[in-house]
Amino acid sequence: MSLVMKFGGTSVGGAAAMRETAGLIEKFLADESEIIVVASGMGSKPIKVTDLLLNGSQAALDGQIEQIETTANQLRAIHDEAIDGLLTDPAVRDAVRAEVYAFIERFVELCKAINVLGEISLRASDAISGMGEQMSVRILAAYLTQRGTPAEAVDATDLIVTDDFFTSATPLIAQTNQKTNDRLRPLLERGITPIVTGFIAATAEGVTTTLGRGGSDYSAAIIGRALHAREVWIWTDVDGVMSTDPRVVPTARTIPTLTYGEISELAYYGAKVLHPRTMRPVMESGIPLRIKNTFNPDHPGSVIVANGAPADGGIKAVTAIKALSLVTVEGRGMMGVPGVAARTFKAVAETRSSVLMITQSSSEQSICFVLPEETAGEVLASLNAEFAEELKHRDIEKIWSLQPVAIVTAVGAGMRGMPGIAGRLFSALGAAEVNIMAIAQGSSECGISVVVDSEDISVAVEKIHDLILDHRPQTSDIR
Repeated sequence: MSLVMKFGGTSVGGAAAMRETAGLIEKFLADESEIIVVASGMGSKPIKVTDLLLNGSQAALDGQIEQIETTANQLRAIHDEAIDGLLTDPAVRDAVRAEVYAFIERFVELCKAINVLGEISLRASDAISGMGEQMSVRILAAYLTQRGTPAEAVDATDLIVTDDFFTSATPLIAQTNQKTNDRLRPLLERGITPIVTGFIAATAEGVTTTLGRGGSDYSAAIIGRALHAREVWIWTDVDGVMSTDPRVVPTARTIPTLTYGEISELAYYGAKVLHPRTMRPVMESGIPLRIKNTFNPDHPGSVIVANGAPADGGIKAVTAIKALSLVTVEGRGMMGVPGVAARTFKAVAETRSSVLMITQSSSEQSICFVLPEETAGEVLASLNAEFAEELKHRDIEKIWSLQPVAIVTAVGAGMRGMPGIAGRLFSALGAAEVNIMAIAQGSSECGISVVVDSEDISVAVEKIHDLILDHRPQTSDIR
């Protein structure tokens, strides 16, 4: 069975990084029958290639025509460093450079068109922002082939078919599965390792699209599903998913095993792990997804599976989202009146604000919800307009917000069946004098979320994390 390995921008950020990445591919290819590599654009410092591309297009829109060629020269220099530092055959080096330069010339042409038209369409933005991946895979594939590992660069525009919702396209599963197998199976059967562009895809008509935030991880999961991969590996710069942010709590440690539900909860509530969309293809196919450290490749990392053993103590991780606002609609006249909640969230939806958490008193006298702080003003205006008559007649007494607040979430699938978890969590926060403003937990959820003042974030995270340490074995190694 095949293994899909995704490498981010730092793993292909220059000649030295690509040498390390090539070594990792060869190391694991010795144990696997097939490996498919998915790569991001070069994450070179001080600025990533994708950022350079987007900044250049914005400069063109702003009328800074001279910045177009400046950016093009920066792109040439970044890729020349990798090409000259890796490829020894002059003919191969020239061929790869010609391909890379062709993408840069295309970038220049598009930027000039943007400057003339005075706008950047979403379609043009996708065409530009995906060029970093198209350039990096050609260099990495040529270098692997030079080392004796036959490899071929493959544009995901030939594999992943999407709708035309540019900048955040949705894959069409049946067409994608067919095209992926048609393109990659012949390479794998010939012993050639495909080096596939992450992030980009194409419509059925062949127009380039991108998959949005976390797009390269998502690409790997989509390809893993199409090929019925044994596992999908996401290579990053940490030893897997941590029990909390180690910058806040130095005793944070790697979580060996998580479930799909747990990782989705962590991602939703602010942990810098996988984007929730990445999980869907592997969830639907039952494919384990593993997060590994490029700089510590022998560490087993964190593996994400359909069902895992619950953590001792029930809690596996704690995470937090900052800069939020707690909005409350309250009034004694709300009791028993149908449609208040529906009207509340209709008014919120009209502002296109994202609601992160909802709670309602059992007496129906208040509804509280949490959303990003920057959207609170617009949401309050929309709610006041929606309930103008109710406010006038005092059926609703007030609509107000409290900010800045944060959501702190304890995550663990084992919490559902373990009595006393909530009690221990609230006792720990109470003992630390952390005031809880709102609470949310669904009957089938694997998380307990509390709203606290922004000043209490670090203490709340630390005290909940102490509950993990109190019940977790000191050693664990799942491979």
